[in-house]
Amino acid sequence: MAALDMQAQAELVALARSGSRVEREAAFTRLFEALRAPLYRLCFNLTGNAGDAEDALQECLLGVHQALPHFRGDAQLSTWAYRIALRSAWRVRALKPSNAVPLDAAADTPAADALPDDVAASRQEARRLSRAMQALSEEHRTVLSLFAVEGLSHSEIAAILGLPQGTVWSRLHLARKKLAVRLA
Repeated sequence: MAALDMQAQAELVALARSGSRVEREAAFTRLFEALRAPLYRLCFNLTGNAGDAEDALQECLLGVHQALPHFRGDAQLSTWAYRIALRSAWRVRALKPSNAVPLDAAADTPAADALPDDVAASRQEARRLSRAMQALSEEHRTVLSLFAVEGLSHSEIAAILGLPQGTVWSRLHLARKKLAVRLA
């Protein structure tokens, strides 16, 4: 949630809790705009496809909206929201049959000037990486997504997952090794 500094987050949370109806709606809108992209990426990496990621994101944002009045501020707002996103993505993933195949070929749309062979190779590599990520255990996929995709530090990941930093380091190391084996 880099778009909002800590002071802006605190001000928006305060408005979302106790402002007028218009102020509350505006504060929620700004918070959701800042949270949407990083939470969607996390949900996408954990669920494996856009449809499930959208479902998880909607569940997450609804959870944030409902629970925000009870947010104590013990952690950063983004850390708290990531926890809600993790639970939402895990819940959506648990409801999917184990033999479901994701339909997403690649997360990004190719550039207008990209050559067809480059686009095909890029999509093939994205599918290969997606399959390899989805083959990892939930705990390894989660820590790798938070670190490599979201760019969070080990201490931030530890706070989000409620784990010691050493456990995060260990899971990240194993996740990287397992991913490398699957991609070899």
